[in-house]
Amino acid sequence: MRKPISVVHFTNSNVLGGAEQHLLTLLRGMDRETFRLAVVCPEEVAEGLRSEFPGDVRLIPLSLRHLTDWRAAAQLARLLRELSTDILHSHMFHSSLFASPIGRLCGVPVIVETPHINERWRRGPIKGRFIVDRVAGRFVDYYIAVSEANARYLISEKGLEARKVEIIPNSCSVRDFNPDRTAPSDLKRKWNLLDGDPVLVVLARLEPQKGHDVLLEAMPSILGEFPRTHLFLVGEGASRLALEAQTKNLGLQGSVHFTGYRKDVENWLAMADIVVLPSRWEGMPLVAIEALASGRAIVATAVDGTPEVVLDGYCGLVVPPESPAPMAAAIARLLREPALRRIFGQAGRQRALEHFDSSLQVERTETLYLKALEESTRKPRLTRLQSVRNEATKGSTV
Repeated sequence: MRKPISVVHFTNSNVLGGAEQHLLTLLRGMDRETFRLAVVCPEEVAEGLRSEFPGDVRLIPLSLRHLTDWRAAAQLARLLRELSTDILHSHMFHSSLFASPIGRLCGVPVIVETPHINERWRRGPIKGRFIVDRVAGRFVDYYIAVSEANARYLISEKGLEARKVEIIPNSCSVRDFNPDRTAPSDLKRKWNLLDGDPVLVVLARLEPQKGHDVLLEAMPSILGEFPRTHLFLVGEGASRLALEAQTKNLGLQGSVHFTGYRKDVENWLAMADIVVLPSRWEGMPLVAIEALASGRAIVATAVDGTPEVVLDGYCGLVVPPESPAPMAAAIARLLREPALRRIFGQAGRQRALEHFDSSLQVERTETLYLKALEESTRKPRLTRLQSVRNEATKGSTV
């Protein structure tokens, strides 16, 4: 019997977010007769993933976040050899920056990176020009772009090789989301919601990227027309104190609620009249796909891959980023028109079934893995030292 292909996923993120949900989708769906799976990640992320982790996937805590952390680098190299790794798949560029060269040094046949987001926050002559990305890219065989916009960004802005970029959109297990689901009554009681109170939900880490502050600026206008509206910020992150202070300064304490990190995403989607995504940048937002699957109307910003999910006027409304007034107007329109919310919700559910089901993402990722492995067998065999020297020489000319 053929030995399964050993796939090791690596992330050095210290928070749970869309990239980790993307990873869970792959772990749950991949063919176990063909692939043997393991995940290497920091302890805090491992702890957050354990309850949702498939029992047959090996979970290995390891933190590698600094170039000078030689002990962790040596530990990762030892793990890759012990696991007889055929494919090393890193999530986010910062993870790939550390893991991909180590994988190449260890002779891993295929190196894959999923960058997940567009990093337009990066500034400076080195970071802003993506020089490090192109040097590190010498060690990467394929990049998985999670949207068409993400692919354009990787090729046109980062300057990565187009032949290495494969588009595999984010997804969710659509049939796990029930558009007829109702929120638990105890959840409504906990937050003192009355029947008919409009509910807005943002499912996102509390970070500048996600644009919560812009939505808070829009809230006074919304409350002026719909004073019983409640906004729930579901997530945790570094911006929490600043957002709480902004809420207080705007006098929104009775209308804006911080829930912290929650795993019961389906309950929050069920409670939402409108799901809001006020992001400044994205890759392809998983929460938008989950909202479609849940049959919920969406108001989202026109950034990166978001308009590929939320078709304006079909399953939601798309507004410019950094713009409180258009956001407030779009939300107020949907609160005024419950029939339009239902139409958007039905259209979104159908769109999710046709384009964003997890089975499609898993199948395309498996196909890429097999293609990359087949290509690796046709490459000239180099010693590990020769390979690293060649990559270093190429990188010095960038």
